[in-house]
Amino acid sequence: MKILAVDDHPLIRDALRQVLKVLDPDLTLISAANAQETFAAADSNPDLNLVLLDLSLPDSNGFDVLHQLREQHPGIPVVVLSATDDAATVMQALDDGAMGYIPKTSSNDVLLGALRLVMGGGVYLPAEVLRHSTATNPHPPAAPGAPQKEITCRDLGLTDRQAEVLALVVQGKPNKLICRNLNLAEGTVKIHISAILRALNVSNRTQAVVAVGKLGLKLSVP
Repeated sequence: MKILAVDDHPLIRDALRQVLKVLDPDLTLISAANAQETFAAADSNPDLNLVLLDLSLPDSNGFDVLHQLREQHPGIPVVVLSATDDAATVMQALDDGAMGYIPKTSSNDVLLGALRLVMGGGVYLPAEVLRHSTATNPHPPAAPGAPQKEITCRDLGLTDRQAEVLALVVQGKPNKLICRNLNLAEGTVKIHISAILRALNVSNRTQAVVAVGKLGLKLSVP
């Protein structure tokens, strides 16, 4: 496993190095302290499994870094690890393609559980955002870590192809990339996305990502 940790505080990066070893004793943690180092590391390590990104960087706006990472390396999931945890910031990160948002106040267990969820194809959101999300869903969310019946895309009435489209939506990919990945016409992708929004009872892509996180829906990347 190879993870890129982006944070300008050496103590945070050192602490992450110790905690993340629980995920994989042979884990390789690459560190970056600013945007320039981040892009250089991502370009030279195409086999990255994950990027942990702090939004407060000395040389760039963290959202700009997130957006550029998703554009240039769409196959690498990005999780924001930030001291800011207000709902507006979390939702903006999702809009820009983050697959998770972990407040720095979270415990080590929460951090590790969130990363396992993301690497398994899910989306992690802070509990407060899940509770106050405007996205509605017929299936109530379970508390983090609580036993729950696993919900599948078929339970929601989605076809296998729609499930593939949803997986790419969760990755933050725009319609054009979804068309290319699945060899579909753009009109067909729009029809699938409309069906997905209806099935999740939401009105936009960001709310769909939130709903996936609330449901703990497991998605397979096509």
